Amino acid sequence: MSADHPTLPPVRLPADAELARDALAAPLLAQAVRLARWAGPETRVDAGGELVDEQLPEAAGVLGLADDEDGETWAGDAWRLAVDTGLVAVEDGAEGAEGDLPGRAGPGENLALVTGGSPQDVLGLWLDGFDAVFADAVAPVLDDLDAILGEDGEIDVEALDWDPEAEAEFLEGVLGNLYLLTVSEGGAGEGPVPLPALAASMVVPDDMGEPTDDVLEQVSDAMMRLDEQFRLLEPIGLVEYQPVDEALMAEEGEEPAPPVDDEDVTRYGMVRLTPLGLYGIRARMLEAGVDAPAVGDLTEKGADALLDGIAGYPEAAAREETVAWLAGRDALAAARELLHAARGADAGSPLRRLHCQQTLSLVGAEAEPAVREVLDDAELGGLARVWLAERGATDVPAPPESMIFWLAIDTIAAQLSSDGDLQELQELIEGLTGRHSGFFEAAWRVEHPATAEVLEAMGRLHRDKTTAKDARKAAFKARSRAGS
Repeated sequence: MSADHPTLPPVRLPADAELARDALAAPLLAQAVRLARWAGPETRVDAGGELVDEQLPEAAGVLGLADDEDGETWAGDAWRLAVDTGLVAVEDGAEGAEGDLPGRAGPGENLALVTGGSPQDVLGLWLDGFDAVFADAVAPVLDDLDAILGEDGEIDVEALDWDPEAEAEFLEGVLGNLYLLTVSEGGAGEGPVPLPALAASMVVPDDMGEPTDDVLEQVSDAMMRLDEQFRLLEPIGLVEYQPVDEALMAEEGEEPAPPVDDEDVTRYGMVRLTPLGLYGIRARMLEAGVDAPAVGDLTEKGADALLDGIAGYPEAAAREETVAWLAGRDALAAARELLHAARGADAGSPLRRLHCQQTLSLVGAEAEPAVREVLDDAELGGLARVWLAERGATDVPAPPESMIFWLAIDTIAAQLSSDGDLQELQELIEGLTGRHSGFFEAAWRVEHPATAEVLEAMGRLHRDKTTAKDARKAAFKARSRAGS
């Protein structure tokens, strides 16, 4: 049994103001802003909005790249981003006797957002830039332009052997895997990920043992494509990237083979998402309808949203979210709201009650009046007694036997829903059956919607064969009693 958990673990993101500063510091966007401020009445562009060739040396000089052999290329890239993001407005040229005349360009409306906009405005500008660079990254590589030009001088798209949807889907998948590795407990965290591992995650089937030569060749091809793409994505601030060592190209030929175990994997490329990159990929996921939570999403929501929302969170993230939710709230009112939200007989209710108990432990003594109010509640009375006992209260009334067994079923149901540590769950089950003689004779009668499922799980997990058999018998009785 399992509640509906978020698709992805929650990501921890800096505040929008900090992300906005990172966005404006991204080299490509910073260069685009400088060119937008430079653009004026004398700036000339061609029919596609590109700077005419005569303007490129001056644009490179504005960026401090006059002496760089790639300076004009960088200037062209930054100008295109400025146009794509509305930092620059382009006015088409007129038709003249000798053909189209150059158009003009000047600062666009969005340039004012750089200094006068909110952090959200700046991030929106950066996301537009990310979209533009992403489109460039999945565009075809034109190694031999003559081979794909038609008789009319236009590019023959069919000759490209390029599927734009497949290219975009592949890069989206790679970035999604990189995101997951970054946010998952036990994943890469803030550390870099080897490029071969990312390429293999998209190419090698999960059930494949030793990859075939054909699959290894596909991994090598994917690595080289990703090497080109990450070189494009780094200047917008999405990733920090250590490219494939060019010496490997000479050693292996045009494409490096995937590394073997004793090779230095860092030579094959290393990539990590920046905080801004996490923000950007999450934004694309949310736009695509993917459930990609962030720590802090639940702060302004009610206790019901909190307890349901953290159901699939790792322990550290759940605690961080809970602490943020409690901050600024009246402790007693928060405790009452949490207890109210913990009630229910749906599949997710046992886990809500477990998280309610854990959250109340963070509230402290101020929660006691609210906890005492539910001592006689069939669903919350056991939870309340545990909480009070843990705080050293000595005047806690003894629970009726029915409440003891109901709490036992509810606790195991919560652990099953949380997909927690198997050994801990086995120890919990064996501890309960060891402390209560005749446990199963009483347990199958418990009026809890998860009774039969819990007893079946106990039959699977208990390491004593006789006790496991008793659990399965009890589960059968519980199902027969419930008429299912």
